[in-house]
Amino acid sequence: MSTYKILAINPGSTSTKIAVYENETQIMEKTLRHSTEEINKYEKIFDQFEFRKNVIIDAVNEAGIAIEELDAVVGRGGLLKPIKGGTYEVSDELIAGLKEPYLGEHASNLGGIIAKEIADAALAPSFIVDPVVVDEMNEVARISGMPEIPRFSIFHALNQKATARRFASEIGKSYEDINVIVAHMGGGVSVGAHEKGRVIDVNNALDGEGPFSPERAGGLPVGDLAKLCFSGKYTHAQIKKLLKGEGGIVAYLGTNDARDVEKMIAEGDEKAKLIYEAMAYQVAKEIGSCATVLKGKVDAIILTGGIAYSEMITTWIKERVSFIADVKIYAGEDEMSALAQGALRVLREEEKPQRYEA
Repeated sequence: MSTYKILAINPGSTSTKIAVYENETQIMEKTLRHSTEEINKYEKIFDQFEFRKNVIIDAVNEAGIAIEELDAVVGRGGLLKPIKGGTYEVSDELIAGLKEPYLGEHASNLGGIIAKEIADAALAPSFIVDPVVVDEMNEVARISGMPEIPRFSIFHALNQKATARRFASEIGKSYEDINVIVAHMGGGVSVGAHEKGRVIDVNNALDGEGPFSPERAGGLPVGDLAKLCFSGKYTHAQIKKLLKGEGGIVAYLGTNDARDVEKMIAEGDEKAKLIYEAMAYQVAKEIGSCATVLKGKVDAIILTGGIAYSEMITTWIKERVSFIADVKIYAGEDEMSALAQGALRVLREEEKPQRYEA
């Protein structure tokens, strides 16, 4: 079997994570941290391109890996227009989409652009994999009840699909042959119904639907939310902050760290226990909803993301959903490995690369 060397790039707001893989084996990993002073030099995120590219190249060279050795470079996808899941070649059309993003600027938009530049120097292909804008929802799932506000898909696609593929591999099947429900629990919570390789329904985890999370309010009683919006107490920007950033657990308990909450519970804080259990309750309800989407044909329920490390949360969820299917726990989110595996599937010709169309 051929050995492929792959550089994975995941830009965040104040850091850039990089890793180099030989096939599935990680041979180098580093988080490059960028000071606020450095980042603030640039008016727009795209203006950071040369700076971030150069620090990545320096770090790879310092690790004793020559850029020319790379067989592919893969970057985190950005806020493109809705697309199917999969591994995408970084084309001119995709670069244009990342420079003028559909949903606004985010550091992840730089992933594909930097990947292309470095890969071109290595005479290698460049890719992005399963960005948050993956949209494979059935048309019936888009109907919200108000024509002006259709439902749309934006979720933790990279980790959800990677964990679903992992489960399929463990049982000797392909992702396209299984039905699973995946609940990603981190700063936001997304719960997706995966049917034969497509996420046919999922809550908008960015700013609106589904369970509340450590810092997001999730679905709310809409009549009371409308009253709050027009109460005169809040601006539009303040309401948005209450929904995302200052909602959920942090609104009730003053912390967005699950470890703090579990410490409070251990010390006898009954309110903390109620709020924490309520989050698990809402995740379980969303899983139950996805089970109806899949008509009860569910091979497994997968709990993933950072909060899946919590035995307390996972136990509460299992108690409510294990009658549907076996519950598997893949705690954390190994985004770097998921990116590399997406590129590797294409290099091995197990999957055809998708092409982004403007």
